[in-house]
Amino acid sequence: MWPNSSFNSFLLTGFPELEAAHRWISTPFFFVYLSVLLGNSALLLLIKEDHSLHEPMYYFLAMLAATDLGLTLTTMPSVLGVLWLDHREIGNIACFSQAYFIHSLSFVESGILLVMAYDRFIAIRNPLRYTSILTNSRVMKMGLGVLMRGFVSVVPPILALYFFPYCHSHVLSHAFCLHQDVIKLACADTSFNRLYPVVLVALIFVLDSLIILVSYVLILRTVLSIAFREERVKALNTCVSHICCVLVFYVTVIGLSLIHRFGKQVPHIVHLIMSYVYFLFPPLMNPIIYSAKTKQIQRGILHLFSTRRVGA
Repeated sequence: MWPNSSFNSFLLTGFPELEAAHRWISTPFFFVYLSVLLGNSALLLLIKEDHSLHEPMYYFLAMLAATDLGLTLTTMPSVLGVLWLDHREIGNIACFSQAYFIHSLSFVESGILLVMAYDRFIAIRNPLRYTSILTNSRVMKMGLGVLMRGFVSVVPPILALYFFPYCHSHVLSHAFCLHQDVIKLACADTSFNRLYPVVLVALIFVLDSLIILVSYVLILRTVLSIAFREERVKALNTCVSHICCVLVFYVTVIGLSLIHRFGKQVPHIVHLIMSYVYFLFPPLMNPIIYSAKTKQIQRGILHLFSTRRVGA
């Protein structure tokens, strides 16, 4: 405990009671981070280089990959710093900034999954008007809207953190800064900072997931109205990758929420593991899912490697 006054830094926490094994624990984390960086960077490069992928669906996929990269790069320095170097101290400004980007990018990812569902709805419901509805300018506006929603909506609670006095323990429960961790250490009326995130999560995560669900109900109705079975299967196959990514994202969100809400008796290590699963599993799986399930991306990968080999 520090004296009963505000302080200028916090202490991050790795895996309590496993500090001696931090070096070993860091090895799988390093390879997961490396896989996330390589997978999403390769996806971005592929979409940029392959002109056959210059379509709305792949523009949204590029936004998803960029968001995953941003989220990974936000948590990676502090997590590996704690596990590798036992560097636990983080300044107030750095901590609040990290929390801002973590929460903003999480909301951005939810928004991108939502517009990707809209993309699949238009592609199946109005295939002949697909490119005329989802023009490049409209795709950019949708992406900008999702970005603004994520980054602007998180400003009020994060901004308030700068003005609170902190007089409790300065030890955070993760190897990165989260709003809900920091707010527990504040010695002030934090009613707004406790209520606002609940409303925000309901308006973004819950509402986005419901709209995605409604979109797929409408998509399914459209598919079932198609006369030929082969065409129905082909239409549904274009949605498989997105459905998998939505499930990966929202199952981890729900799992983490349930652990925090009802897991008071659950060991703290379980809370930590679920947090890392939430931040690492979707960015790791998204490029794998699209590479495994999308033939255009598979062809693009083969074409990219063959072109570079010839060039070499």
